[in-house]
Amino acid sequence: MALISQLMNNIPSMDFTKEQKRLNRFINRLNDPKPKVNQTPRQVVWKKNKATLWHYPAVEKKYETPIFLVYSLVSKAYILDLAPGISVIEQLVGRGYDVYLLDWGVLGYEDKGITFEDYIVDYLQKAVRRALRHSNADEITLWGACLGGVMASMYAAIAEEPIKNLILTTPPIDFRAVIQMLPEKWAEGILNNEINIDRFVDVNGLIQPRYMYTLSRSISAPINLSSYTTLLNHCYNDKFVDKWSRMDMWTKDHVPLSGEVVRQIINDFIVENKFIEGKLTVRGKRVDLKNIHANILVMTAANDTVVPEEASLPIMDAVSSNDKTYETFMFGHIGMFLSDKCPAYIDKWLESRSKQVQN
Repeated sequence: MALISQLMNNIPSMDFTKEQKRLNRFINRLNDPKPKVNQTPRQVVWKKNKATLWHYPAVEKKYETPIFLVYSLVSKAYILDLAPGISVIEQLVGRGYDVYLLDWGVLGYEDKGITFEDYIVDYLQKAVRRALRHSNADEITLWGACLGGVMASMYAAIAEEPIKNLILTTPPIDFRAVIQMLPEKWAEGILNNEINIDRFVDVNGLIQPRYMYTLSRSISAPINLSSYTTLLNHCYNDKFVDKWSRMDMWTKDHVPLSGEVVRQIINDFIVENKFIEGKLTVRGKRVDLKNIHANILVMTAANDTVVPEEASLPIMDAVSSNDKTYETFMFGHIGMFLSDKCPAYIDKWLESRSKQVQN
């Protein structure tokens, strides 16, 4: 009995009134209205179908070479401009760069047949040409993030346009390394052709956001549950809650994917691993990474649970660039876009590789 009494005495007392207030505040936080995003000043300079090319003018222009951002197809691009003080784009324009962002938009069922070739030639290449004309620049810095890094690399390998610098953030270049992040049975099913992706695409056409949400949750569990515990512990910290709310909104805000793109990702990029092996073609042109001669910066995240370093590293040996830089940051997959460290590093790297404005 003495032991039990001693243990009871060591249990901290609980203020039930305070905890009830905490729980009520936690519930109210979950019901807050959606926060405003995309607050950095911008203007539309080109549109095609659902896609929009945005221009973010430099606050005080220091460089003639603009930065062209290519984001992923599976999530909305506002992660790059989440809020004042938490915005990659805001930091870049504040450091003197004109920034262009190709926002893919939200597909409708009529877009189910769009392929990677369509995206590369009809959207990305045309948007880059428009950005070059709009900026009156002689060359451009192309920055691809995640799957956008794959698309930027594909385009750079066949581009006729003057790409001075190529920046890639957590790019899944070797998809065989990426698939190892999936649940084991899923990975085995895909590689052994036990999962009939062609039938799935034929039936669904447009792949709805709920599938991507389920996939992302299966990869990140139980982290996705622990975030609510973190909110409960910090629900009185308004700054923390604001950032949490924005991230929570974004992680649930997936967009539909073209069925043909999903078919290509599974069959061409994963099963046959055509991209890193140089077997892909775009409108009859072979996508050979050796054709890339631009200065290249590859940034990966040490704690990435989506795209491991092994998936990004191969491009360093595959390109023909003389100027190659590889840098790893102590972040997770999305943390790369929530810290000022990455924009600061990019600015330092680009400073000597961008044409400066002549006063």
